[in-house]
Amino acid sequence: MAMLQVGMRWSGALLVVAGATGFGSWMAGRYRRRLGELEQLRQMIYLLKGQIVYAQAPLSEALEAVGERTDGPLAELFSRVAQRIYDQKGESFDQIWQEETKRLDGRDCALAGADRKSLASLGRHLGFLDRDMQERNLLLYLEQLDLEIGRLRAQKQETCRMYTSLGVMGGLFLAVLLV
Repeated sequence: MAMLQVGMRWSGALLVVAGATGFGSWMAGRYRRRLGELEQLRQMIYLLKGQIVYAQAPLSEALEAVGERTDGPLAELFSRVAQRIYDQKGESFDQIWQEETKRLDGRDCALAGADRKSLASLGRHLGFLDRDMQERNLLLYLEQLDLEIGRLRAQKQETCRMYTSLGVMGGLFLAVLLV
């Protein structure tokens, strides 16, 4: 009977360590995914700028083209916004953009809250300005994205290592407390 209790304790401790390690690894993966999605967003904004400035496409066609050329939740965002513009239900572009960026919360999107706020603010400056102003606003947003991406890249290795280490160490600490 005592051997069974010891075995159960050690099994429980191993499960706690494995769970905490898995959580730490998941957090590190989420950090990497956020960086990847920001890089994808930067690429999409460059494509959008090209569609607006060089192809001289209307915003709805530009958004649709970018949404079709990429994939993931951000591509779905661009496609949904374009479709709602085509549907013309009397909503302003800013209103459509705000509602659709809020829908990213329910999607499998790794962007942080500040990233989503920044993306939502982009919609306030598109849709009603001339091409030059839209280009300037897109360039300003791209500068902000580049700064954030650079910051995340600089901290990537140490942050991911910290998440993984904290998961392992936290699991070991809890296991020691429980055993």
